[in-house]
Amino acid sequence: MKIYLAGPDVFLPDAIEIGRRKVAICAAHGLTGLYPLDNAIDLTAPDAARQIFCGNEAMMDEADAIIANLTPFRGAGADPGTVYELGYMAGRRKFCLAYSNDGATYADRVGRFMDVTSEDGRLVDAQGLIVEDFGLVDNLMMIHALELHGCPLVTPAVMPIDVWHDLAAFEACVRMAAARLMAT
Repeated sequence: MKIYLAGPDVFLPDAIEIGRRKVAICAAHGLTGLYPLDNAIDLTAPDAARQIFCGNEAMMDEADAIIANLTPFRGAGADPGTVYELGYMAGRRKFCLAYSNDGATYADRVGRFMDVTSEDGRLVDAQGLIVEDFGLVDNLMMIHALELHGCPLVTPAVMPIDVWHDLAAFEACVRMAAARLMAT
């Protein structure tokens, strides 16, 4: 089983090393990890962004499943590129798994970044916009895509000190993918 490894990990200073660790964890469980930075892209090319996009979609097409890192990135929610990738895979009815190293509810996380008040029984942010508040770790579309197309979101009981390098929740997803492989 080939697993596309999605997430903002590609933006870390040690992104290549994190990718190698994730691929090694997959291999230890009999799976092949496909890490986006394994695509050979000339970053100086005028169409580098398009090459990255096409390369990542080709990897997802080749993959049987996705493990998406939905740990909040540069804000209260998941990385938008990762969210696209999760939706792409769910739309193709591929096996979807994901984790977040921050298990707080989305509404609580929004409150970390701006004032949130209660008005008429709804949470409202500093701009007067309603804050999604279903008690879920992230947007309902991602949470239910996982439940309906794979496995529920994996979160740790306690948020790790280093949310970007702790791979325990990732490895839990790998074990679930390996168990599915053995079941088929």
